[in-house]
Order: sequence, then structure tokens, then C-alpha cells
Amino acid sequence: MTDHALWLLRQDRRLAELAAFPFDFDLDRAAHGHVEEVRLASGGSLETVAGDDTGGTYFVCADGSVLYADSEGAAGIIGSSVDEALELVIGLPGWRGYTRLSPDDGEEKILACVAETEDEIREYYGIDEERAELRAALGFPKRSPVELVGRLRAALLRTEPEFVLLNADEGCAYDRIGPAGPPLWEPVLAAGRADLARLREGDRTAWREVAEDPVRRRITLRAAQFDRAEGDLELLRHLLRHETRSSMTDELRLAAVLVGLRGDTADLPLLLEVRETDFDTACGLGGIPEPGASADDLKQWARALDESMFGTDPMGEPVSTWTDLARDQGMTDLARVALIRELDDIFLDQSRLRRPEAPRTLTTAPLSGLARDFEELGDLPQALRAQHLYAALQETAWDQASARRTLARLEREAGRLSQAADSLAAVRDALAAPGDGSLRCWQQVNLGRFIAEEHYRLTLALAAAGRPEEARVLLTAADAILGELSENAANGIRELAERTAARVREVN
Repeated sequence: MTDHALWLLRQDRRLAELAAFPFDFDLDRAAHGHVEEVRLASGGSLETVAGDDTGGTYFVCADGSVLYADSEGAAGIIGSSVDEALELVIGLPGWRGYTRLSPDDGEEKILACVAETEDEIREYYGIDEERAELRAALGFPKRSPVELVGRLRAALLRTEPEFVLLNADEGCAYDRIGPAGPPLWEPVLAAGRADLARLREGDRTAWREVAEDPVRRRITLRAAQFDRAEGDLELLRHLLRHETRSSMTDELRLAAVLVGLRGDTADLPLLLEVRETDFDTACGLGGIPEPGASADDLKQWARALDESMFGTDPMGEPVSTWTDLARDQGMTDLARVALIRELDDIFLDQSRLRRPEAPRTLTTAPLSGLARDFEELGDLPQALRAQHLYAALQETAWDQASARRTLARLEREAGRLSQAADSLAAVRDALAAPGDGSLRCWQQVNLGRFIAEEHYRLTLALAAAGRPEEARVLLTAADAILGELSENAANGIRELAERTAARVREVN
């Protein structure tokens, strides 16, 4: 559809006033913007075209889709174009109350909900004549509420992952208006399930292509994890042999487990050969029964690993399993949104980090993992969110210095040079007054070298940004740290130190 109706509203004041009242699509409110600065997680463009009297805003996205964001932190796509969105708000002025409805609810329920809402509206002002006039002027057909509810639901289901809205300052995601989409694992596993079906059909081309493609191989093994069939043993052996090319992966262990669960002792030589692929596989697949073991021994080993690490419920897998596989398939937006929501959940409830065996202790590793995942996706703002919280939760001086050093690197790479300088100042404070004994030997180990290196790299960035005075100050601090390092630790960064000093002299 086109946005011809929007053009008509902008040309005809009478029509624009009708759209604003009683249908609450007010073009004049676009000038005020949303209640807060927002952006799309995908980085796509947003144009504000209208607002409503509750503080909600209508945005047009790069592909023409209309994203509605309310003032309470929820958002959703309501049409593939402004025309389609206008048809909705005119045809269903109470549409905000129907976001959980589905055509599956049946015509009777939908019509009853719409009638109840519109009767309540009519108690305060008219909508019928106004709707007829606006529809006619904009060239919209009269559509049934059932059809409009179906179109609304289809639009809302398109919100994630491409159109997730973020608070621009804090980086947290808006809640989703309307129905939840499919679980993350479904789109991630779709290609693997299709490949598994082809393997089961005996498609020899698929046997070759899937086995030789590391991503397809991993996803197919995951599909086999949750859809186990008695006739899969030969294809599992085939995938297991080829997965050794990737060395020790979770999927290699999974393939070994799926083969072992069959309890065929004829597979022991294969499993032991896989185990001896390299040092990592020898460590990661320890415990495989030795030659001469019984079928029960083999099954017992496989069952123990299956119960502790795999299982048959995809909902039981950690989010990172699916985000890693999504990223490997190029589903960047899908992975990003899942990770953002995971990080948001931690911000809202840090008790999620508590260890079951030690409820007063937080395990912050998930935060550092999220920071790395976001960095690999190229999303430095979200990586910084995760790393900021990770650094704030560290307890020992060593962990604080290490976390702040990483934070400074991310801030520098994001162009936030002043914040990076502050983070390195916090690192120096920790070195000067650690408060515990964890930093006793920092001068002799890699941490000291990494800290000095980041000081020099930030100094270079400050010089390149035309901030020579700050560069000189930081260079002095960097040289002081370098002077405390052991000979071995210092040797790796002397060339960088000399190059940095020369650059600072050039800009003075």
C-alpha cells in the first residue's frame, strides 16, 4: 500500500482534524516528538508522523511500516504503511484494547469486544458519521472488525526482531504490544529441522553438504537433540565424524551423546577415535567407556551427560545456545534482541545472578558473556551497558581493575573518550589503594601489561581527536604504570609506548 492517505491529511485541515478527533491520530503532535528519545535496536530509521492524547507516538520505519509506541514503555508494528495504520485506527478506534485478540477467538467474541468498546466511546462523542466521512475522503473500503483484528495481529507479530524500540539513553527495550512471537529456538532451528528431514529421507547431496558446512551441521545436530528417532544412528555417526573438524564444541559432545544413547558397543572405537582428535577433545570427552565396556556402561555414560547438559526440551537450553546459533546463521537482529531482553531482565532483577548454592553471592559471568556477545555483534552501546553493570558488581580489587580496563577499551572504541579516561582513572585508583591483597603481583602479569597498553591506546585516541593536553596527562600516567612493570611484562608494549610518545610530541 501507499501513504496517499497521509498526504491527503497533510493537505486537508478538516481531514486532519477528524483523524485527530475522534480517532486520536494527531499530525500536530508529531512536532513534539515522543515522551523520550528512542531508537530502533536494528539501527533503522524512524520518522515521527503523529501522536495521540495518551502520549503515544506513531513512527514510520525505513520500510514504511508504522510503529506505535505508548508512553508506558511498550511498542508494536500496527501496519505495513501509514495508510494501513490509518485504516486500523479509523476502523477500530478502540484498537489498543484488541491487541491480544486473534481471528482464532472467533467472530462472535471479536464483534462483542468491539461493540462494547465503541458503545463506551459513543457515550462521550460520535464516531460513526466521522468514520464514514473519513473513510470516504481517504478512499478506504469498509472492512469488518474481524478482518481488521486479523491485520492488527499479523502486524504486531512482525515487531520482533526488526522493529524493537529502545530507550536511546538507557538502551533498554520497550515491551512488546500484543501477542508474543514464537520462542527463540523455533526460527533458529528451522533450517536444521529441514536439513534433518532431508538426511532422514536419504538425500545424499544433503548428507554431503550438511556434513561439510559447520553451521548447518551444528544446527542439524541440535534439531536431532529435540527430535530423536530410532533410525538416526547412521546419520548421527556421519555428523559426529565431521564435527571433529571443529574440535571440541558442545555439538561434538552432543553428537557423541546421541550416538552413545543407542548403546551399540560397536560405536566405542568411533567414540574413542573422536575423543583423541586433539588435546581439547581428549579433555572434553573424558569418561567415554574404554574398549570392552558393556552396552549398559555406554548408555549410562551418555544418559548422565544428556541429563546434565542436553535433554529434549529446547526451552531448557540457555539463551546463549540460541543466540550463538542465530548469529552464526546471520540472524543478527534476532540474536541482538534476545540478548537485549536478557540484559534488561538482569537490570530489573539482579537476583537472577544469585548462585543457588550460595544465595548471597552473585555470579557476574553472564554479564561479561553478554558484553562479549554484543561486541561480536558490533553493538557497542549494549556491550557497554553489560560491562558497566559487570564492573559495578565486582568485589575484589583485581576484578575491579580488570573490568574497568575492559570498560575503558569499549568506551574508547565507541568514541567515548572522556568516559574511557574516567574508567582508567578508576583502574589507577584500584592499583594505588586496592583494599585487599588480590593485586599484589599486578606488575608481573598480563593484567599490568593490558592496563598500560590501554592507557597508551587511549592516549593515541585523544591525540587523534585533537585533545593534546589530555593526551599528555594520560601519557604521563601510562609511563608511570610502564615503569612499575616487570621486564617481561613491559617488553611487549615498549614499541607502543615509544610510538605514543612520538605522536603526542607531534600534536603539541
